Amino acid sequence: MKTWIRRSLIGLTTATVLLGGLSACGRSHTGGLSDERITEMRGKAIERISGKLDLNTDQQAKLGVLADQMIASRKAFRGNTDPRADLQSLVAGSQFDRAKAQQLLDQKLQAAQGNGPQMLAAFGDFYDSLTPEQQKQVRERLEKRRHGWWGRS
Repeated sequence: MKTWIRRSLIGLTTATVLLGGLSACGRSHTGGLSDERITEMRGKAIERISGKLDLNTDQQAKLGVLADQMIASRKAFRGNTDPRADLQSLVAGSQFDRAKAQQLLDQKLQAAQGNGPQMLAAFGDFYDSLTPEQQKQVRERLEKRRHGWWGRS
């Protein structure tokens, strides 16, 4: 095979892999969810966890507070911008925009640090409200690490 053809194919393949990787990194798996869908998923998760742990109404309420805090934290972390557009803006020029990337990272870290204490408090309140047997179930679920925390097993 001629050198220029081989180089062209390698270049094309590299560009395809690079652009595909950047697109995948920029895609948010939950970015397309509406508030109604998130609320629906929240309800299903609470039902599933409540059923597996046999939670009482007080425990379910604390789980609801934790779920609400997680949703608020996710929204704050994600912000009002499109992650794909943010990534595209970093590579729009001839060089990677390191200053803007650092700014985006700082914003994400600030959002995580700002909501972290409330989320930890909500998780602590929920976990502390569980009976010793329920706490044992939670620890066992975490040890399995199969299909996520509360995957259908």
